[in-house]
Amino acid sequence: MTIRNGKAQAGGFLKDFSDFLMKGNVVDLAVAVVIGGAFGKIVTSLIEDIITPALLNPAMKKAGVDELSKLSMNGIKYGSFLAAVLNFIVIAFVIFLLIRAIEKARKKMQRKQEMAEEMQTDPVVEVNERLISSVDRLNQTLAERN
Repeated sequence: MTIRNGKAQAGGFLKDFSDFLMKGNVVDLAVAVVIGGAFGKIVTSLIEDIITPALLNPAMKKAGVDELSKLSMNGIKYGSFLAAVLNFIVIAFVIFLLIRAIEKARKKMQRKQEMAEEMQTDPVVEVNERLISSVDRLNQTLAERN
């Protein structure tokens, strides 16, 4: 920030702030937060609308409860805790699957790159092969003339 006549210029501050905002980490973090919020809604729906009715309804009917979060005993709402634990397990499992798929794709790309590097010939070797071929043709031409 430059200072003129004892006053700091606002343009320098705004430029610094703009540079900070446009750094990759800040933008990536903002995108992650937005996607994480949307992903959380998907996971909540998966648990409340699919997993709970399919897997937990028989147990909940025996307990006489309509919603998992309403399970309680002596004022302790352990149903809410169970719902949070189930939510965490599903999120962790989905993240595990995503990371596993990403790692598998990364390894596959790395193998392809290694194979491509092996397939590429060294420029020095290529020049030497051309030179040897040219010398062989020259020798053959000279031999035919003699």
